[in-house]
Amino acid sequence: MRLEDFWLDDQFAPDGALRFNLVLVRQLRAAPLRDLPDVEAGIALARLLHQEFERYGTDSSQQISDTDARESMRTMVAVTTRLGVTFDPPYRDFGGFRAYWTSHGGYGSWAARRSMVQDLFGPVQETLERLEDDALGAELAEPIASERRSSWPDVDDEISELRRHFHAATTTQDFRNVGNDVVAVLETLSSAAYNATRHLREGEAEPSVAQTKNRLSRIVEVDCAEEGSDELVRLAKATVELAQAVKHNPSGSRTRAGIAADAAILLANMIRRLQEPD
Repeated sequence: MRLEDFWLDDQFAPDGALRFNLVLVRQLRAAPLRDLPDVEAGIALARLLHQEFERYGTDSSQQISDTDARESMRTMVAVTTRLGVTFDPPYRDFGGFRAYWTSHGGYGSWAARRSMVQDLFGPVQETLERLEDDALGAELAEPIASERRSSWPDVDDEISELRRHFHAATTTQDFRNVGNDVVAVLETLSSAAYNATRHLREGEAEPSVAQTKNRLSRIVEVDCAEEGSDELVRLAKATVELAQAVKHNPSGSRTRAGIAADAAILLANMIRRLQEPD
């Protein structure tokens, strides 16, 4: 589940604004949503609330109303209760958060308020992610090092979506969609890891984010200081080619989709290791 799933197009808004899907939030509070595990919905809702309360506490740029926040917090409590996860927030809406930070050293300090939001939502997000990881098991590749998350949250989010969709895939169409997810991982990695100042050569035009083969192979070529970069560049190019093949294969299989997914995850881990050495 993605954050955009909580929003609806408002056909009556002149500027094409989005409207918070309060009906969905209330349905989730009443019972698990069809074809969506509580743990997946809980992770998405925790991320949304984390984002909105942090926005409110810093620059008042939140996108949901106080009523939306309260309804969402009630749903967060209900979902975590169903999952057996402790979540007992000291505030339930924006007004309550303001009163809380005023009495707990957050007055006049954005940093203190961000820390309060992190202290509330960070642990429950990590707990839910561990539950989800346990449920998915060892279906797809994991990095050899112990780090669970990289410095690229958007890449991590796309990989999480890839894992969930592969876990649920059963049909040929599902496996092609896994190919779409693999391409999305690679494009997000292309956006996060490519730095024109470092990776673009003089006189070249910067390739678009979607030109993943060019961008990712250049990243590996430049960032791999040791001998053997040619082999790693070929690996990066082959990963992109495999992703495209799975995406467009009319008769996809779980095996081939899984290999493409493993390759993309491993490439993300490899580039992280090149750019963030231990």
